[in-house]
Amino acid sequence: MSANPVSAAAHATYNSSGLRMLARIGYVASGILHALIGLLAIAVARGAAGTEADQSGALAQVAQTPGGVFVLWVLVIGLAALGLWLVVSAFLSRSSDKKKRVSHFVNDFAKGAVYIVLSLTALVFALGGTTSSSSSTSDLSTRIMSSPGGVFAIGAIGLAIFGVGVYFLVKGIGRKFKKDITVPRGVAGKAVVALGIFGYLAKGIALGVVGILFLTAAATANPAKADGLDSGLKTLATLPFGSAILIAVGVGLIAYGAYCVVRARFAHL
Repeated sequence: MSANPVSAAAHATYNSSGLRMLARIGYVASGILHALIGLLAIAVARGAAGTEADQSGALAQVAQTPGGVFVLWVLVIGLAALGLWLVVSAFLSRSSDKKKRVSHFVNDFAKGAVYIVLSLTALVFALGGTTSSSSSTSDLSTRIMSSPGGVFAIGAIGLAIFGVGVYFLVKGIGRKFKKDITVPRGVAGKAVVALGIFGYLAKGIALGVVGILFLTAAATANPAKADGLDSGLKTLATLPFGSAILIAVGVGLIAYGAYCVVRARFAHL
């Protein structure tokens, strides 16, 4: 019996050396974005006005630099390739355990979708456009809130984002990210693990705050409170010792960016 053509195509795509190489570039692209967001977060903590500490703010910074358009196109291609590779991977779990198959599918498909959305956002900037993640998130939250059952939908989104934040915290504390890469030996390996721990903790905190904002919006029926990463990071700045906390998170996001660049070399693909 001949193999299912769809399955054969999926396996061919997944095993493509060209796509895997581009997917590694995608990890580098992700690292650049996280490092820039970390720098923007530090700038916010130090009182910089009008700064968006999120993906759009980071891409805007890239667009304004000499040769930025070339870098943006590299980000578009790399992030799209990594997203495609993860989406295809989601459908190819060979585990006999149904729970593991479902977990693998949800995890890889969700991450792949995020990278594809990031690629499309980078494409907007590469073509000379601009966009604001905060305003887009706020507008979408308003539309969702005004629909039947919108409050519950916003609450569910908040729980999901908060859950992802907890996932990053657990993955960092438990060093579970080591399963994703081949950790080099010696001092280099210790440095990679340290970057991973600090980076995953910082990203977990940032996502956790965003999740709390969505849950607060649902509890108060106020869509203006359901905002993205920029608002989440700026919320940290309003806490006692908030500037110090935000700087620490910013440094952690830079560490996560460095880890992503390292992962491009050592990831299991």
